[in-house]
Amino acid sequence: MTRSGFGKGLLEAAKTNKDIVVLSADLAGSTKVSEFAKTYPHRFFQVGVAEQNLVTTASGLAHTGKIPYATTFSAFSPGRNFEQIRTTICYNDQPVKICSTHTGLGVGEDGATHQMLEDIALMRSLPNMIVIQPCDDLEASKAAIEISKVNKPVYLRLTRQNLPQVTKESSKFKIGKANILRKGEHITIIAIGPLVAPSLEAADKLKELGISAEVINCHTVKPLDEKTILQSVKKTELVITAEDHQVTGGLGSAVAELLSQKKPVPLKIIGVEDKFGESGNYKELFNKYKLNSKRIVEEAKKLIEDF
Repeated sequence: MTRSGFGKGLLEAAKTNKDIVVLSADLAGSTKVSEFAKTYPHRFFQVGVAEQNLVTTASGLAHTGKIPYATTFSAFSPGRNFEQIRTTICYNDQPVKICSTHTGLGVGEDGATHQMLEDIALMRSLPNMIVIQPCDDLEASKAAIEISKVNKPVYLRLTRQNLPQVTKESSKFKIGKANILRKGEHITIIAIGPLVAPSLEAADKLKELGISAEVINCHTVKPLDEKTILQSVKKTELVITAEDHQVTGGLGSAVAELLSQKKPVPLKIIGVEDKFGESGNYKELFNKYKLNSKRIVEEAKKLIEDF
């Protein structure tokens, strides 16, 4: 789980940086910060079910020189406290780390009210905000450490479900720098979070069809790694993006904004298509909403045939 990796990375970062503090909105166990609370009780603040207070208190702590990690579910932050994030954190450029778990369809049985599919759109629209979604627990651990080193607001998007291990201990993680996981010549697949592993599976299937796909793990949605994306697209001239988020305002939109201005090419955005989720096993939901390797392969074949 990326939230478990986050918890481990947070503890590691806190060992060497005494300014790191953690705030929880009554969900320390679910967001995997309970171990931090046990280890550093005087650096842990339980604000209760009060998400507006969660981020405004975090902003105040940041103003005093602390590095606050404000943790809860994404449906509640930024779902319930967007105005406070905008005004008290981003407007003042305070280095609060908003670390939200239980994102997207992976929340499963909790249903549509808790399946936050609009959070990237909200957070990347804010000036000063960095937006990151790791693809596995190792990358989440590295992200938890790296975000403590930037003097900016950060939104770290984490999943509830287990994700396949895609990266290695030796894999580099740098904020704003996408990672090419598979080299290819015919089409570029850009993915984040739970859709990175299916993108690699799709690349394997496409290879059997004689199609060479380049797969990019774009863990930082903002700032977008324009250089890596443009270099790939200039080579392939066809692009698919894949994410567990609405097709509006997420990774696909960010890539479309870039390409429309600097390298217009055929693009297909794979995500949730203007719908809410529903209650069910997360694997079944991903298949119902066509967030899987089969869909990526189908769309890649269509783009190549049309091109």
